[in-house]
Amino acid sequence: MGAALEVVSGQATAPSTTLTAWTVASGNSLTIRSASMQSTVKLLAAWANNNAAGILRVRSPRLHDNVQGIRMRVDASDVRPILPRHMFAQKLYPQDTLTVEQSGSAVGGQIESGSLLLYYADLPGINGRFITDGQVAAQGVNIIGQEVQLAPGATGGYSGQVAITANFDNFKANIDYAIVGLRVDVNCTTVRIQGADLGNLGVGCPGAAACPEVTAEWFLKLSAWYGLPLVPVVNAANKGGILVDAVQNQAGAATNVTIFLVELASGSMR
Repeated sequence: MGAALEVVSGQATAPSTTLTAWTVASGNSLTIRSASMQSTVKLLAAWANNNAAGILRVRSPRLHDNVQGIRMRVDASDVRPILPRHMFAQKLYPQDTLTVEQSGSAVGGQIESGSLLLYYADLPGINGRFITDGQVAAQGVNIIGQEVQLAPGATGGYSGQVAITANFDNFKANIDYAIVGLRVDVNCTTVRIQGADLGNLGVGCPGAAACPEVTAEWFLKLSAWYGLPLVPVVNAANKGGILVDAVQNQAGAATNVTIFLVELASGSMR
């Protein structure tokens, strides 16, 4: 058993002002994964990508209340994270099912979507590799900007998946890299990264083009905010299986993603 990060995404089509239950992206579930009831499971972040201003709401009988729960206003075209941060993260409960709803545009065909980022300290069957922001600082050698060109579809969900090396491949053989964050040149809801080193679950970052000061250091900031090892580590030997995709709205706009990684000192993670 080991640590895991998982991004969970969903959408509602033309919900108008009515809070409408998410249609969850393929491969995701709003039921918290099975783990020991004594283990730590946290909701680290939430964000949304709306065509029109609306609401993102997360609730469950196990949260504060099952009426409004965590109710968050969403501005149009603002994909920045909207949960408060710094030290406190909402506790979640294994096998509890969250209800996530979203409102926004009333225009036919327009997709309002969002994502939640979940942390499991000890998830059976998963052993993701994560370190702290302090370990990145101590073990880092070089930083690289790995550009990946994504062409997601226009129907929502995860799409446009390519290998992290689809456009450029300058990784050093058998070297560990910390994924510290990313930036996009066009808004999308979420950029997701998957791979064996991450337990084959997707880690995710908001696709907020106007907010690189947050997204470029996304995993570093999460680790610093919560005092947890939340910076994903991948090995270049697995580069062909490190996959990147995105959640996009009905426009299906292509986006260039620059993933920032820090080369770690050889042997530092062994």
